Amino acid sequence: MTRVEFFNPNDRIEGFCCSGHSGYGEEGTDIVCAAVSSAVQFAIITITDVLGVKAKTKVKEDEARITLKLPASCEEDEDAVQAILTGLMLTLCSLRDDYPDYIEVMEV
Repeated sequence: MTRVEFFNPNDRIEGFCCSGHSGYGEEGTDIVCAAVSSAVQFAIITITDVLGVKAKTKVKEDEARITLKLPASCEEDEDAVQAILTGLMLTLCSLRDDYPDYIEVMEV
């Protein structure tokens, strides 16, 4: 199962951790993993490369884990970053609703 945790203390999403394979299909042909990976990569690239936010990202391929942590403040880009992360959360929640046995989404 894929597990996504959004770090959301004080009503500010400070990042997320996505880990595990969904198990919906064979590795390389799993549509749930592909959808999750695509959404996560889109969010990370938009935050770091398009907006230029100095977020910390960590990828552990052997554990199928990717983590993004925001700085304490994103200054003028804060609203845009929060909108991107909220959109990511809603996208993943929609996938969870469609594939409840394969993806879990939580706020911690």
